[in-house]
Amino acid sequence: MNVENRNCFIKNSSVHISNINKALRNIKSEIITDFVCLNSRSIIITTNKVSSTLNLQTIKRYIKNVNNIKSNQVETPRLPQSKSYIKIISIPYLMEDTNTSISADVVEKIIKENHIFNNIVLALRLKVIKIFFKSNMSIVWINI
Repeated sequence: MNVENRNCFIKNSSVHISNINKALRNIKSEIITDFVCLNSRSIIITTNKVSSTLNLQTIKRYIKNVNNIKSNQVETPRLPQSKSYIKIISIPYLMEDTNTSISADVVEKIIKENHIFNNIVLALRLKVIKIFFKSNMSIVWINI
């Protein structure tokens, strides 16, 4: 989106937020938009919860239909990086009967198999960190 289109969109942001929320209510979504702000290259529309693909498509469709904005300048919407994290402690750093450290893929597989994490989506790749040099325990940081 060019600078002129971004500024025009921001100038009328309260109207756009209201209209986007109406469109989201029409599809029976629990998501509402909170506010609009500018990035160096685009606009950022924040929502109260993590948006689904249908919600993102609805917002994108609305922006494409706004006057003065050319539809080929509207980029594919992306989910924001998460600000939430879970810290899991006391997982063995070395895999059982080996000298191989536990990988993020193994931990991710275990987490996805656990019923507690049914509806959690990982925003970034998780990190496995060894607690102490001589210890076999690790900390796992998960961004959700």
